[in-house]
Amino acid sequence: MSTVENASPAAADDDGANAGIAAQNWSEASASPQYRAAVVDLLGALAYGELAAFERLAEDAKLAPTLSDKAELAKMASAEFQHFERLRDRLAAIDVEPTGAMEPFAKGVDDFHRQTAPSDWLEGLVKAYVGDSIASDFYREVATHLDTDTRALVVSVLDDTGHGGFAIEKVRAAIEADPRCGGRLALWARRLMGEALSQAQRVVAERDALSTMLVGGVDGMAAGFDLAAVGEMFTRITKAHTRRMAALGLAA
Repeated sequence: MSTVENASPAAADDDGANAGIAAQNWSEASASPQYRAAVVDLLGALAYGELAAFERLAEDAKLAPTLSDKAELAKMASAEFQHFERLRDRLAAIDVEPTGAMEPFAKGVDDFHRQTAPSDWLEGLVKAYVGDSIASDFYREVATHLDTDTRALVVSVLDDTGHGGFAIEKVRAAIEADPRCGGRLALWARRLMGEALSQAQRVVAERDALSTMLVGGVDGMAAGFDLAAVGEMFTRITKAHTRRMAALGLAA
């Protein structure tokens, strides 16, 4: 994982992070039907997101200018598919049909990728680095409200697949060779920021169990984000985005 990724705000512990569900394991926490439903939603959303990331990286490899670049993206795509398999297997292990858990999120994820289809190799790199990192920051924030077993799984599948350092190297080299492309890529990254945050908000808003877990807690066992905490969460995500833009050599 790159230095910039390590600096991202993977949701610092708050006063409620060690209370209630966040201090329980899955077998204890899943006794709450509402919490179980929220976790199924979360794992379904993540699983489809990882599957879509695999497909996108494999497609982006076709735009790669060199054979070594193509091989690097193929390796990253493979890592995303392994993340998908872990989430799929976890859903099956808790007696949930994986396809059914992913289905509610397929259209939203597909719409996001269709609306943010890169026009060239560099836009694809920026999207994978900036767009995916925003989503990962959001899910890491959510992870602070999960049971210990689910939290460990979520954090592990959000690990950087190596795309961060690769994207920084390639984008910086491209800007150095042609400074004019910096402005275009900065505008592209700002658009990705808006689209990614909107999608994250939709994922929560459209699923009652997930939104209840995050805002106000579940059955009184978990301290969800209050309105002030929601604002602080998005401030942390925005600051991490600014750091990533600087790492790419782009203006936020």
